[in-house]
Amino acid sequence: MKGFGNIMKEAQRLQQQMEKMQAEVALKKVEATAGGGMVTVEANGKQEIISVKIDPEVVSKDDVQMLEDLVLAASTEALRKSRELMQQEMGKLTGGMKIPGLGF
Repeated sequence: MKGFGNIMKEAQRLQQQMEKMQAEVALKKVEATAGGGMVTVEANGKQEIISVKIDPEVVSKDDVQMLEDLVLAASTEALRKSRELMQQEMGKLTGGMKIPGLGF
């Protein structure tokens, strides 16, 4: 059972490192734009949208659909970048090894 104890210690160490990494990544930010920069969305490493900026030039009551599409596109891209950031950081922690249940 000596080997099992070592495995448990290693798992605890990995869990502590993962918690630290998640806290650090949560503070990082990614940004995405749509419409040539008319809409900018910022997300953090926890896949949360933290800001939306809209160029006043794109605001038109006659074309709300376009503005909605730009916000949706920028939001989707910001969240994709946030997930990619988390995967990169997780890869550093696990040495690129895929661990079931830790996917983001």
